[in-house]
Amino acid sequence: MTDEATPHAARKDSNPVIKRRRSKIERKTPEQIEKMRRAGAVVADTLAKLRAAAVPGATTRELDALAEASIRGAGAVPSFKGYHGFPASICASVNDVVVHGIPDDTPLRDGDLISIDCGAILDGWHGDSAISVAVGAVSDELAELSRVCEESMYAGIAAAVPGARLTDISHAIEKAIRANAPAGGGQYGIVQDYGGHGIGTEMHQDPHILNYGRPGLGPELLPGVCLAIEPMVTLGKPDTFTMPDEWTVKTTAGGFASHWEHSIAVTADGPVILTRPLD
Repeated sequence: MTDEATPHAARKDSNPVIKRRRSKIERKTPEQIEKMRRAGAVVADTLAKLRAAAVPGATTRELDALAEASIRGAGAVPSFKGYHGFPASICASVNDVVVHGIPDDTPLRDGDLISIDCGAILDGWHGDSAISVAVGAVSDELAELSRVCEESMYAGIAAAVPGARLTDISHAIEKAIRANAPAGGGQYGIVQDYGGHGIGTEMHQDPHILNYGRPGLGPELLPGVCLAIEPMVTLGKPDTFTMPDEWTVKTTAGGFASHWEHSIAVTADGPVILTRPLD
């Protein structure tokens, strides 16, 4: 689940959140990282089930029920359900919904693109991950949107090495997105009001991670820092608005969106993805 950035009106420079939170970044021990890896594996296994179940005719409420059963069946607890009042175990964001979509009874249709964000708590530690899933046969345009977003996430992960600065991740994500252009021309939109975050015994910890910006800024990345890296990319303008339910975030211009996320640990040997199946 995304962390909301400082609103545009409050921004005095390109990285105010990084500066404000610099001293609060936790470092986890190897034993704690292993616990997070097990929580992350619950999320990975659940998302694999949801990917297979996201077919035309299925409802996002059905996907939510499947997710909750999968998480609880693994001895974990859905971290989203009840979080600041969120009513479900997953965020199900279809087409022009960027993030935080609330599951309902609307059937998925052939050609939809759904971003599924899932979190689980196991033994007090969080895992948080998101995927974009093509429902049936999607257009080449949407398939490419999802590919670019996923690729940018991995570019950000690759930048999370000891000695790097926090915005090296942000810059790597932006660079990967900007290196691609939609077939019809123009650029993909990078959503600015939401981004990644630290993670551990709380789902959202410091620091906030922008998905754009100059490199070389912010705190140094040290072994033991755990982060959720999650770009959100749109077709067309990245401007968003929040629906009256106070959760669902949609693109203002109606362009479709993709969202990918992994939780990772910075280690002496480089970044380790925590939200993947156990070996």
